[in-house]
Amino acid sequence: VQLQASGGGLAQAGGSLTLSCAASEFALDGYGIAWFRQAPGKAREGIMCIHTTGGTVYYAGSVKGRFTISRDNAKNTVTLQMNSLEPEDTAVYYCAARRYTCSSYRSAMRYWGKGTQVTVSS
Repeated sequence: VQLQASGGGLAQAGGSLTLSCAASEFALDGYGIAWFRQAPGKAREGIMCIHTTGGTVYYAGSVKGRFTISRDNAKNTVTLQMNSLEPEDTAVYYCAARRYTCSSYRSAMRYWGKGTQVTVSS
């Protein structure tokens, strides 16, 4: 069972990117879906999460007001919209799933995507 994260790429500072998380073998609507990121030489950190109810929670204050998360249960996808990108957002981005609820802890997440690279140039 695996998640597929896509949509990464190169953006200029101030630009936008949209990341998508999809699953082919199970329904995402029964899971809290979180996005994590890992910059070179740094630990993987939780960014934000969307509950099964659609409620969202931010784990990284640096993205508040710039990133939003949403889910489309019909398409079985979760989207991370990243606006006003900064060079500090450069990282590999991962989506992860936890049954029923959200968490910012890596160990609490059951399923992971392979990650997608986001590079923001200044």
